[in-house]
Amino acid sequence: MEKMPFSEALHASLPAMEYPAAHETTTTDWRRQLPVLTAGSVTLRALRADDADSLFELLTTEEVARFISPPPSTADGFRRFIQWAAHEQAAGRYACFAVVPAGTDTAVGIFQVRQLDASFDTAEWGFVMGSAYWGTGIFAQAAPMVIGFAIDWIGVRRLEARAAVQNGRGNGALAKMGAVREAVLRQSFARHGQHYDQHLWSILADDWKTARSARVPQVH
Repeated sequence: MEKMPFSEALHASLPAMEYPAAHETTTTDWRRQLPVLTAGSVTLRALRADDADSLFELLTTEEVARFISPPPSTADGFRRFIQWAAHEQAAGRYACFAVVPAGTDTAVGIFQVRQLDASFDTAEWGFVMGSAYWGTGIFAQAAPMVIGFAIDWIGVRRLEARAAVQNGRGNGALAKMGAVREAVLRQSFARHGQHYDQHLWSILADDWKTARSARVPQVH
């Protein structure tokens, strides 16, 4: 999801929201509260207002932001983004997880899932992490949990992703998750006055469930 749905200019002021405590899951309705997901050395949880400072520090460097639409330009902008994400989640249109490595409570990145149609049958997902955490295995542990959340909790049938053709790391990560590259979207992403081609990737729920069943050891 290189083109983030949030805009600082359009969402400068929102009503206050309350945020659930970390590691507290009391409902199966993701609109009210996201589940806390853990695998290996990473936990995915709902964003909190106090994540703004670390996300601002880690996600605004040029090497991280070069293939995404400009992130919020200040820590306060990230706080508005977190507030907006909570409202969109409550409306059933969007979910965003903080990426938290084991042994810390600091958010070092995000995974997003947003609806592409009113029923959430088709959705788009995206991810961004601080460069210090690239190549650490965090993505490989976290991404299947996000895909499973989209399919099992939300009911997404088709999960799409877009990545600039030049974004070798992003495209490689999607391929490792079993996504299918379907097309090249010509000049579909703009940043700093430049237009980039993007690869369109998809994961179908039926294919994901079949592959997941094949990975589960069978007990006889």
